[in-house]
Amino acid sequence: MRRPRSCAAFILACGAALLGLSALAAAADTAKDAQPATQQANAAVLQELNFADREDFEDAQRGLIAAPADAVIKDGNGQEVWNLQAYEFLKQATAPATVNPSLWRQAQLNMNAGLFKVVDRIYQVRGLDMSNMTIVEGSKGVILIDPLISAETARAALDLYFQRRGKRPVAAVIYTHSHVDHFGGVKGVVDESAVKAGKVKILAPERFLEAAVSENVAAGAAMGRRSQYWYGIALPKGERGQVDAGLGKGASVGRITLLAPTDTITKTGAKRTIDGVQMIFQMSPDTEAPAEMMVYFPQFKVFDSAELACHTLHNILTLRGAQVRDASKWAHYLNEAIAMYGDRTDVLIAQHHWPRWGHDRVVTFLKDQRDMYKYIHDQTLRLANEGYTMGEIGPLLTLPSRLARQWYARNYYGTTNHDAKAVYQKYIGWYDMNPANLNPLPPEESAKKYVEYMGGAPAVMGKAREDFAKGEYRWVAQAMNQVVFADPGNQEARNLQADALEQLGYQAEAATWRNNYLTAAYELRNGVPAVRGGTGSPDVITAMTIPMFFDFLGVQLNGPKADGKVIVLNWNFTDIRETYVLNLENSALTYIANRQVPNADATLTLTRATLDAITLRQTAFDKEIAAGHIKIHGDGTKLGELMSLLDSFDGKFNIVTP
Repeated sequence: MRRPRSCAAFILACGAALLGLSALAAAADTAKDAQPATQQANAAVLQELNFADREDFEDAQRGLIAAPADAVIKDGNGQEVWNLQAYEFLKQATAPATVNPSLWRQAQLNMNAGLFKVVDRIYQVRGLDMSNMTIVEGSKGVILIDPLISAETARAALDLYFQRRGKRPVAAVIYTHSHVDHFGGVKGVVDESAVKAGKVKILAPERFLEAAVSENVAAGAAMGRRSQYWYGIALPKGERGQVDAGLGKGASVGRITLLAPTDTITKTGAKRTIDGVQMIFQMSPDTEAPAEMMVYFPQFKVFDSAELACHTLHNILTLRGAQVRDASKWAHYLNEAIAMYGDRTDVLIAQHHWPRWGHDRVVTFLKDQRDMYKYIHDQTLRLANEGYTMGEIGPLLTLPSRLARQWYARNYYGTTNHDAKAVYQKYIGWYDMNPANLNPLPPEESAKKYVEYMGGAPAVMGKAREDFAKGEYRWVAQAMNQVVFADPGNQEARNLQADALEQLGYQAEAATWRNNYLTAAYELRNGVPAVRGGTGSPDVITAMTIPMFFDFLGVQLNGPKADGKVIVLNWNFTDIRETYVLNLENSALTYIANRQVPNADATLTLTRATLDAITLRQTAFDKEIAAGHIKIHGDGTKLGELMSLLDSFDGKFNIVTP
């Protein structure tokens, strides 16, 4: 059962989880060969697409100044945070039978790493993390766009630039949007003191800080666990394991940092000139990220599409979990970009993948990306209005033939299947209006009845083996899922489901689907792996506002345990001069800012710094009370009582088993 552990401490469980080496070795040992049906499916891809087209390889290699000095990056303790060397197997020209040839091609393209010149004064470091770091040379210093995920990889990227272009001061950092792979490494390239002194500007779109801090907090533990499937964290790097992540090789696992913006961009057309570099910003919120913007450089005729136009179909809803994105707005902003900058752009860069050179090629690319998202949006709603359900629309929808043949419209990260489902979800929701699906039995109960109706586990497994031999892996996976949920201890059924999922993974063009299938296969065979987990990044946690903190407490509150309890606490934060009343009633935790009430059970007086230390597990409430750092007037036991009602999320719940 997926039950959270009750804990008096309240910790933000939203960090990366790293698999132990023993688990990686086990994963390598249990992976199997491609079945004949998979071999045939992947061979067919070679005939469907134009693999003789090498234009992307030319673009991905163009302007290379220097490869990384070291493909393995470590932190100060010698722990590995990035390893491009692990993907050396991709030097094999021909895709093995265990990898979709189209995905193999994308994985090879994402191996082009190092310092690249885009145009005079604009450079990119690619392949040292999931994202790119763009470097724009000003009159005296440099402007950095999106400093990767980790401080260690960002430092390595900037050092690579310095080695070839000379050391220059950082004049500004631009965050194009609120995802961690576009801000997490900032303290690896900028000293916080320089920002506070006004020597370095930090530019970001409106709502950036709120989105960056909050997106992975409320559902952080769930999203962290799901990300293990999304990125294939438990998989060995290799032709039977993780080969790519679609947008890049994968995510670094170093120190995630955050510096608050000093300059917020609030409207399209906003202009800034920093160190002699002119920039025009285009707002694009609620698309790939809740807070996002694109940038045009008129001096260089270069347009940076951030993450709205990359060399893949993107996600309208990621499988790891997030808020549903707006495909219509996505298309709108790309169309707006064409209208505003299309006739004066010669080069397009993005914060993933490689650039495109040539005015006509850039405009065609932007138009195709625009039309791709608009098509998925409009056709999903057309089919929904004709009575098709989410489950029917996803597999049914395919891109028009011309778009489908474009490499940059392929399903490497998002897919038309799950993007269409996301559009349906945004407008209509999960319910398909069939009352049989309105309140079905829970998975374990329904699975037992299905297996009983189907003649018992041995009969189901016998038929499933026959279908497996026919290559009907989707159905075998579905059928065995029922047997596994009916009897999770049936290892024979788990292994058969794993075999089917593995073949689906080998056939998948989407890196994200492959990682999901193969991770599930691993866990069915070996169980949920032991992980070395981490709490959320200290910078992200301490950037939370007090209202965000209280909101997360509400998520952690165990409603049934709190039933009938009433607790009122005044909170007085002396250093930031904020006061709140926190109220527990009807198993709901609410608060009012700028208020203290005389009838509170207790009043807590403390600093924000003390609360941060407690949240980061550096200390505890009882220790800080004993030390006199927290003063309590009233019934101090009420704080302990509230803490006892909170759940702590360990992020190790089952996914493919009950």
